[in-house]
Amino acid sequence: MKKLFLLGLLVFSVLSCSVEDDGGQTFYNEILPIATVNMPDEFVYGNTYEITMTYIRPSGCHVFSDFYYLSEINQRTIAIITTVFPDQNCEQFDNEEVEVSFNFRVNDIDPYVFRFWQGEDENGNDIYFVVEVPVLQ
Repeated sequence: MKKLFLLGLLVFSVLSCSVEDDGGQTFYNEILPIATVNMPDEFVYGNTYEITMTYIRPSGCHVFSDFYYLSEINQRTIAIITTVFPDQNCEQFDNEEVEVSFNFRVNDIDPYVFRFWQGEDENGNDIYFVVEVPVLQ
């Protein structure tokens, strides 16, 4: 199994339990595919860069929560985590794009490989948009 699937399953199983607050509201986390990525073609060692992504928000019940971010040597695997509030009367969206970003500090002189999760194929295999970014000194 793929690491992202396992993490998603772990996040889902840990956080999808009903959490009752004063209003009896329940929620769970859902990983959504990244639609587009905007990032530099190259990095300069020691600098910090903003990496911007968009994802499709299916409804008003989906609220951005965090990034799934796995760092392995110079490879980064990234996905979008949303919190879903299914018991709310939420508006359904047709392809509403949401833009989110994070800052990335370049701490190595070797090229970085970014793998942005874009969902699964018809066989359930993870699909990634892969970008290799060289580092200048």
